[in-house]
Amino acid sequence: MTHPIFAKWPAEHPDRLQLFGAPTPNGVKVSIMLEETGLPYEAHRVDIMANESHDPAFLSLNPNGKIPAIYDPDGPGGKPLALFESGAILIYLADKTGRFLPEDAGRRYEAIQWLMWQMGGAGPIFGQLGFFHKFVGRDYEDKRPRDRYAAESARLLGVLDGRLAERTWIMDEDYSIADISLLGWVRNLITFYDAAEIVGFERFEHVQAWLDRGLARPAVQRGLVVGAA
Repeated sequence: MTHPIFAKWPAEHPDRLQLFGAPTPNGVKVSIMLEETGLPYEAHRVDIMANESHDPAFLSLNPNGKIPAIYDPDGPGGKPLALFESGAILIYLADKTGRFLPEDAGRRYEAIQWLMWQMGGAGPIFGQLGFFHKFVGRDYEDKRPRDRYAAESARLLGVLDGRLAERTWIMDEDYSIADISLLGWVRNLITFYDAAEIVGFERFEHVQAWLDRGLARPAVQRGLVVGAA
């Protein structure tokens, strides 16, 4: 294990996939996926509040300075693979294990489109609402930014609610990386960000039922607390 990341976070089990993250909505995507697949892995907590994601060791793995990131000693062709960006990691792990991403090409891209929808829409917008509703931005006198993100969050929840009408999961009866990518974000929006009222979450009954189903999965429950200690 010669990668510079291990100078700060040594691997006790170098034969396992190495996860570097924290229990944030983006971080838990990968820990949930790993728990769901049963892949052996070793988790390393990156303390983002202590700015560890900008430590030179972490930047050697992800120059963008964001969690999560992984190092797989048994990557494609048996060669090590360092990978960042949660969406890319989910696709990689799905391909590695042959799970949670449809084999049929059309349905595969349909699932990936919803993953990209989360990456480019729901995640960033929910995060901005959290900033303006709960964190430093809540003290801003001008409430237009908060209201803008609240309205867009509600719109996105409406899109998701429509997709989930008469469906168990985003891909019908097939639980997939599309669901895994969104569970932590929707949960965070209504709990940690305390934004249920401002987005009118009670209107989105299909999203609520889907969230309850997802949070009832044992692997999701385990994945949500990886790196929390």
